[in-house]
Amino acid sequence: MRLFCPSMNSQDNHTTPMRVLVTGGSGLLGRAIQHVVKEEKGAKEGEEWIFMSSKDANLMNMEETRAMFQKHRPTHVIHLAAMVGGLFKNMKFNLDFWRNNIYINDNVLHAAHEVGAVKVVSCLSTCIFPDKTTYPIDETMIHNGPPHESNFGYAYAKRMIDVHNRAYHQQYGRCYTAVIPTNVFGPHDNFSIEDGHVLPGLIHKAYIAQKEGRPLVVWGSGSPRRQFIYSLDLARLFLWVLREYPEVDPIILSVGQEDEVSIKEAADAVTKALGFKGEVVYDTSKADGQFKKTASNAKLRHYLPDFTFTPFEQALKETCDWFVANYDAARK
Repeated sequence: MRLFCPSMNSQDNHTTPMRVLVTGGSGLLGRAIQHVVKEEKGAKEGEEWIFMSSKDANLMNMEETRAMFQKHRPTHVIHLAAMVGGLFKNMKFNLDFWRNNIYINDNVLHAAHEVGAVKVVSCLSTCIFPDKTTYPIDETMIHNGPPHESNFGYAYAKRMIDVHNRAYHQQYGRCYTAVIPTNVFGPHDNFSIEDGHVLPGLIHKAYIAQKEGRPLVVWGSGSPRRQFIYSLDLARLFLWVLREYPEVDPIILSVGQEDEVSIKEAADAVTKALGFKGEVVYDTSKADGQFKKTASNAKLRHYLPDFTFTPFEQALKETCDWFVANYDAARK
């Protein structure tokens, strides 16, 4: 049964300006939301946007989390903070990913409830879906079976946000919801080769290979397929979810199935964007992870049939240009 937020059916939550607290505000998506709010005039008159980072509070600690929320008393929360990492870091530290994210999410949602925040939008991931499933995956399938074993700690912790949201709605009538983006990329990403995600890792590796005149070594076979979403597109959709999306149930934010690309196609696009002319080698001794996680954006299209995504190659070029221009300061 789909759960709707009672306050969203009327527009009474729009009468007073929002005070929005963003956790994880200095990360990839937090910086994209800052850009949309400030540079694209995404904020409405009278609104206050507060971007917090791990320097402001340790969200694994309830007292620090509560103090931050008591200080700012947000009416709305965008919860992005998490312990994150790529495939190989997840495989090594499943327990850490489980415990740390459970603490963070429980503390943030409860602190938001304590100060009376009327809406919280948390960020999930397509890795939460069952490993054995039919495609395309949609929002109804989250709890239909165990996630892929490579990152089960992170995946189960993120799934529990949906449980949290339903419980806060049932017990207190709270409008706490979540979005499920596909693979996010853009400026201010973590470009670490060892524990970053696939696209920023490829960008960094190609940049170094080009500088050193070496082949670009891509981990795995190049055959897995992914839907990539540009962080600025995702940020624009986040603002819509915060203001307009009426459900407690999560919503997948993604490009369509037709825009899915293989890792090989992504590597080709990276080499083109960076002007890399060297050899590309696939190291098949490295794990591929899930072959595909194809997600349906039918629910998003039901609400926003006309939303236009930035074309993948254009978004990738903008990301590569940012990385080259900000190489010394970029997270890597």
